[in-house]
Amino acid sequence: MADTATTASAAAASAANTSTDAPPFQLGKPRFQQTSFYGRFRHFLDIIDPRTLFVTERRLREAVQLLEDYKHGTLRPGVTNEQLWSAQKIKQAILHPDTNEKIFMPFRMSGYIPFGTPIVVGLLLPNQTLASTVFWQWLNQSHNACVNYANRNATKPSPASKFIQGYLGAVISAVSIAVGLNVLVQKANKFTPATRLLVQRFVPFPAVASANICNVVLMRYGELEEGIDVLDGDGNLVGSSKIAARHALLETALTRVVLPMPILVLPPIVMSMLEKLRHPS
Repeated sequence: MADTATTASAAAASAANTSTDAPPFQLGKPRFQQTSFYGRFRHFLDIIDPRTLFVTERRLREAVQLLEDYKHGTLRPGVTNEQLWSAQKIKQAILHPDTNEKIFMPFRMSGYIPFGTPIVVGLLLPNQTLASTVFWQWLNQSHNACVNYANRNATKPSPASKFIQGYLGAVISAVSIAVGLNVLVQKANKFTPATRLLVQRFVPFPAVASANICNVVLMRYGELEEGIDVLDGDGNLVGSSKIAARHALLETALTRVVLPMPILVLPPIVMSMLEKLRHPS
């Protein structure tokens, strides 16, 4: 029986290898080599590709069925590696890997740029009032909390109270830091108006970065107590690990600090340089 399954899988792989433009398909593995920066970069671009937001329900079912056929060695002749990689990309972009349920469109990783960009623009608006500062920080953390929850590690059940706790903690920290820093900058009499405006433009970054860390830690600290499931190279469960949970949480928190830097730090710098060129002293 095992020999029959092996033969069928080999035949499926042979059929898939008819494509010369794509690497040999590996179920559950990244398409691009993760040993190089370029390979990881291409893999990340696949993850955030907004084109997957427009995939129809029918196309999703076809992609899932194609991968099931490959897994069970019943792949029809003529299917290429490119088709298999495309099917896996669609499935991973739309369905949660643990629950196999559809992720709400605005909270998918592929939706992070189109749905997050308007929020970033709001955070960087100049001369904000107290109300607008609170609103954009609240909206940003609400979006981040939903993205974190929708893409959480669901191998261990987590009560809704933890999600609410993380959400409230992130909103409170973001709003407090943003409002507090703005008040301090406005009261800094030693700053010239130009310097004060420049410093205010950088306020969103520390507020967002600290709130992101708070969000991740409060929402996922249960993983530190219970651990997360660890799989071997073939996708088989080998146990639960608190060390893996700690590493995963730390890397996620650091990522949440680094990711906002290009969009919250670079624009103020560029705007300041452009203003100096336009109004040289």
